[in-house]
Amino acid sequence: MKKILSAAVLLLSLTVCLTSPVWAGGSEDAKSGNTAYQEGNYDKAIKLFTKAIASGELSRENLSKTYNYRGDAWDDKGNSDKAIADYTKAIEINPQYAGAYNSRGFAYEEKGDHDKAIADYTRAIEIDPKDAGPYCNRCLAWYGKGDYDKAIADCNKAIKIDPKLTLAYQNRGHAWEKKGNADKAIADYKKAAKLQQGD
Repeated sequence: MKKILSAAVLLLSLTVCLTSPVWAGGSEDAKSGNTAYQEGNYDKAIKLFTKAIASGELSRENLSKTYNYRGDAWDDKGNSDKAIADYTKAIEINPQYAGAYNSRGFAYEEKGDHDKAIADYTRAIEIDPKDAGPYCNRCLAWYGKGDYDKAIADCNKAIKIDPKLTLAYQNRGHAWEKKGNADKAIADYKKAAKLQQGD
């Protein structure tokens, strides 16, 4: 989910910035990097994002975003350490970039570092409390720590923000199942299945 949202934001950002001469050369590489990323060609995406970063032509905001998207490509290649380094750079450039905290939290979670993941998701939520994604992701980190009550609470918050967020119902179902409440787990799984079918 984070990757789909990131790509959409990048396309919007590029559309807005292509008219700006400050973005000129780096924008084509970033745009091509995004296309390569969408096609699943992560090596090509990384090369193009790296070229865009090295161009020196990106605004601070777009530079931060490009580091974040290169981090996504590294993450999809299975290199969490390089992804975390890029997300960290994105945050250094723009400390209010909620998406970079969310992405870095996801990478930490993949490495099994639940505490760092929770800290990043929490920061993303502080910056943008209306985004359901970090709540849903933090639910998984709590689940990984065995704190099923906190996992359920975060899924509840995610669902309140976005009642059609399938993953939140699935995650909450898993937590209910771990707590031994089969009825609530089944209800959440059924709701997730209905949403997946478009009901």
